[in-house]
Amino acid sequence: QVQLVESGGGLVQPGESLRLSCHAAGFAFSSFRMTWYRQAPGKEREDIASQAGTYGLGIQRYADSVKGRFTISRDNINNIVYLQMTNLKSEDTARYYCNAWAREIATNKELDYWGQGTQVTVSS
Repeated sequence: QVQLVESGGGLVQPGESLRLSCHAAGFAFSSFRMTWYRQAPGKEREDIASQAGTYGLGIQRYADSVKGRFTISRDNINNIVYLQMTNLKSEDTARYYCNAWAREIATNKELDYWGQGTQVTVSS
């Protein structure tokens, strides 16, 4: 059974840091592109950080809104993806979701899995 479970969210003050974790199970984690999304109330979901799987050489990509402040990393042994967030701002307040994506080579079928999210609130 596929599972993605996010944790690490909470209430912090501007300028502080948080590290989110996403524990994965039930699929070939190292082969999947892992992405952190966020969605604030009344706003569209935003793709903020991703890291390719083994075949994608682990290439990282960031949205301009978080570049230089957020870092994505992954542990392919323990099937965990992290999002280290520093210098948090009020506009980072959102629910953060972990996504796993891959395309099956044999069938060309997309595999797309989501977690339930973890809330991050940045407020003084």
